Amino acid sequence: MGRPMNRTMTVMTCSLLRMRQGLSILITMLLLVGCMTVGQSFPVENVSKIEPGQTNRADVLRLFGTPWRTGLEDGRMIWTYAHYKYDLSGQTLARDLVLRFNDDGFVATYSFSSTVPDEAYKP
Repeated sequence: MGRPMNRTMTVMTCSLLRMRQGLSILITMLLLVGCMTVGQSFPVENVSKIEPGQTNRADVLRLFGTPWRTGLEDGRMIWTYAHYKYDLSGQTLARDLVLRFNDDGFVATYSFSSTVPDEAYKP
């Protein structure tokens, strides 16, 4: 009678270990999926160096690197730098820099917005 009991204990122990491993994998996957980043980080401190009519595309590349997204707006080139971080608590940290270039390749206008408290616009 001792042998069946030991075998039963061994099978139960193995089952518990497999369940624990499965649970650990599930929790890890939920944590990884629960935190998400979109876009790419960019040096926010350089936004103040942008001067419409004077800053050109080469300057922007030097200040911020390759844009995350490029496109056209009203037939003119736009570059977008964006970084969004989402977490399990529902909090989102977002930064957006959109630069609109004139036909000569200089910044015509730009907009910067952020939900990061220390980066909010202060008049």
